Amino acid sequence: MTSELSANRHASDRWSVDDVLLQHEIEQFLFVEAALLDDRRFHEWFDLLADDLEYWMPVRSTTARGDKENEFAKLGEGAFFDEDKGLMAERIRKLDTGYAWSEDPPSRTRRILSNIRVEKLTGDSVSVNSNFLIYRSRLASEEDLWAGRRQDTLRKTAGGWQIARRHIFLDQVSLGSQNLSIFF
Repeated sequence: MTSELSANRHASDRWSVDDVLLQHEIEQFLFVEAALLDDRRFHEWFDLLADDLEYWMPVRSTTARGDKENEFAKLGEGAFFDEDKGLMAERIRKLDTGYAWSEDPPSRTRRILSNIRVEKLTGDSVSVNSNFLIYRSRLASEEDLWAGRRQDTLRKTAGGWQIARRHIFLDQVSLGSQNLSIFF
């Protein structure tokens, strides 16, 4: 396999067959993951998470031009999510109880993924950047739309790919949502 895929690759750059196959494999993994979440198959989705999972969505601020460094909270600062696999298991268990008011009735979601870029491969890990759009509807008229980008680290195991790290960066600064009870 190719040892490194460049983040600055241009459309005219040559891709090896291995690069194309890896790109396709990663895209298919992410598409299956999105379908599991949209179909509310959370236990199957949970199996895609590495035991050392880092799942983080920092708070975003509006900053002046040139102050991009302070646009997102840093690790350990304000975050919508700062979770590990144990906390994800708790969230899924709560959904199973029927007492998760924010998901009763359950949300209907549709995830759109695009611009999936495999940036580098080190050992059995791949760094992947992607854009997402998530539409959620609940009840008769409650609708939410989240847009942003994700930075994932996927790790190849004997059982297939697993998500070892997911950093989620929303485009929105102010959220109009009633809750953030879905998985991104």
